[in-house]
Amino acid sequence: MITSIAVDRYTHWCLPSNTVTGNSSREVHTPDPDLAALRVRGRIAISAFFALGGFVFAGWAVRIPAMATRIDAAPGVLGSALLGLSAATLIAMLAAGPLCRRFGSARVAIVTGSVLPVSVVVPTLARSATELGLGLIVFGSAFGANDIAVNSAAVDLAAMFERPIMSRLHAANSLGSLAGAGVGGLVGATLSPTRHLALLAPAGIVAALVAGRALISSPIPHIHESHDEAPRSRTLIITTIFGVIALCSAFTQGGADNWMPMHLSRDLGASSGLAACGYAVMQGAIAVGRLSGAALVVRLGPTRVLVWSGATACAGTVLAALTPWVWLALPGLCLLGLGLANTYPLAMSIAGRYGGPNGISVATILGYCGLLLAPPAIGIFADITGLSRALLMTTGVISVATLLAYTVHRRGIRR
Repeated sequence: MITSIAVDRYTHWCLPSNTVTGNSSREVHTPDPDLAALRVRGRIAISAFFALGGFVFAGWAVRIPAMATRIDAAPGVLGSALLGLSAATLIAMLAAGPLCRRFGSARVAIVTGSVLPVSVVVPTLARSATELGLGLIVFGSAFGANDIAVNSAAVDLAAMFERPIMSRLHAANSLGSLAGAGVGGLVGATLSPTRHLALLAPAGIVAALVAGRALISSPIPHIHESHDEAPRSRTLIITTIFGVIALCSAFTQGGADNWMPMHLSRDLGASSGLAACGYAVMQGAIAVGRLSGAALVVRLGPTRVLVWSGATACAGTVLAALTPWVWLALPGLCLLGLGLANTYPLAMSIAGRYGGPNGISVATILGYCGLLLAPPAIGIFADITGLSRALLMTTGVISVATLLAYTVHRRGIRR
């Protein structure tokens, strides 16, 4: 899964302590005297929400091949249905921000987190591509709103820490994805997608309610921000460049999430369990990359990490898409996951560093355009060229991000 707006504290991780980050000033009020306990409870609860989102989405992703077989959908038709998921996710994200401001991120996270495990069952009831698209609108709405609510709460929590924690919170999402893919691989041969996801729904609801109760009983203080001036033309150019890098990263991950299990299953002849294993390998690599991201940024600098991450993702997509052997596609997916782990959050953080909230807004919109475009675009080209060659679109797109990162690094924009 692509996480969204939780980038400001990641920016502090990317920059030296004496670097000014944008044009914003923050004041955090913490009424709870037991700050350490509040941090621990908040971190556990928000990590649980991140893991839940990853677990649910991975459960759906690894059952896409089975759903495509059930409705007998060609890649182009399936891509059109998947557009419902992407579009609903984006619209829900735009709507969730005002809801979080009105009712609080914790309450929105509880409601959407409780609906999420049920909503993922809806598309598995489909018997046609049209029904699948409509079902994915339901799932995407819950998923997008929950993503924004959880990330909003995470931003507030991160402001309470003197060290960067966003990468580790995001790693919980990848670990949840790893678990969801693992469960999907184990039951894929014996349970239908509907039974598989319906049996897991009660546990997901309980997890959301328990984690939500912790957030409500120990509320995280909200961040109050004030901003001075709009970004200048040079700043807008820089933020747009890093927004395009975010778009390329989101396109690549969105394409891989939705189509790599299908590629392993249909093109390489992998069983449903092995296809799920491939998805789990990629998500596990993303988790490892995010857990080690802070050390890499400190050692190499953000833009250099972007360059090497992009090159690694390029190599991974080529290997995974073109090899005729499953056993060689799995290392390719590992490389892809390692390359994608820090590309999106780093691009967002640098956009925020130069453009403040306006920069983050530009990069967020561009990033989710990539997420929206990937599933249908790859599906349409797969009808023409075959899925393995269509997946090379992700190679071309992430190559653009790599070249842009190299260009700005050479020009001295390194923070």
